[in-house]
Amino acid sequence: MAAPVTLVTGTSTGIGLATALRLARAGHRVIATMRNLARAEALESAARAERLPLEIAELDVNDQASIDRAVAAALATHGRIDVLVNNAGIGGAGPLEIVAEDEHRAIFETNYWGPIRMTRAVLPGMRERRHGAIVNVTSIAGRVAVPNQIPYSASKHALAAASEALAHEVAAFGIRVVLIEPGVIQTSIFENTASLDRNHYDKTSPYVHIMRRNGKMYAAGFRNPGKPEAVADAILAAITSEMPRLRHPVGADAEGMSAGRARISDEDWVAMGAVSDDEYVARFKQYFGIDL
Repeated sequence: MAAPVTLVTGTSTGIGLATALRLARAGHRVIATMRNLARAEALESAARAERLPLEIAELDVNDQASIDRAVAAALATHGRIDVLVNNAGIGGAGPLEIVAEDEHRAIFETNYWGPIRMTRAVLPGMRERRHGAIVNVTSIAGRVAVPNQIPYSASKHALAAASEALAHEVAAFGIRVVLIEPGVIQTSIFENTASLDRNHYDKTSPYVHIMRRNGKMYAAGFRNPGKPEAVADAILAAITSEMPRLRHPVGADAEGMSAGRARISDEDWVAMGAVSDDEYVARFKQYFGIDL
């Protein structure tokens, strides 16, 4: 059987870099793409040292012409794309009232429209061959709507909804759709932010308690963060499992948030926004098993 041809977006750092290497080590012919090829050194060095079947290509998920060029080049060289890993994404934090509309739109442009553009580019070939896998890296914030991160969380929820519907649409064509939902992972996502003014944390803001609690949640995650390699392992397992499933939380915090949110009502979750900090910490531990 021929080695799968796999295109991964956002591979200069973090989850994308780890995934490109993990899949290449597993025998995939990997097309590792990134917006800025000047950031390819770490990936190039690792692939060269291990003599991995990996090539690096320029691709900006926000530029349709860039997508078309990269996909056309991959098809010209390999004849097909078997697996697409939509990993490229940006972060952003701040209450809805404070985050500017252009920042909100920029997050959706990359985190939602980027994967949609990429999927539309590879889907016809997968459908014609009746084979393929599309992996969308979302976040536990795409399962549990996270306050102080509405644009980010909403973009991941939107991608999760599209993925769920797409999985249904393409099931008859032998195409697998996978959602990877990491918790806090040790990556540079906070440096890859849409914010034009990255300091939304204003101690005089009426939302300062929401910002503080969001910070505590991430601080708790960073005390024992997941590794990009764990996400890469989850991606490989998801696309090779003989018993496919749609959603794959990655990390103890992601599993805790996912299971806990399913057990409590919408009203319980909303009510946490109005309690004291001490009560919030207590409920977070009770509901999700996470000590803030």
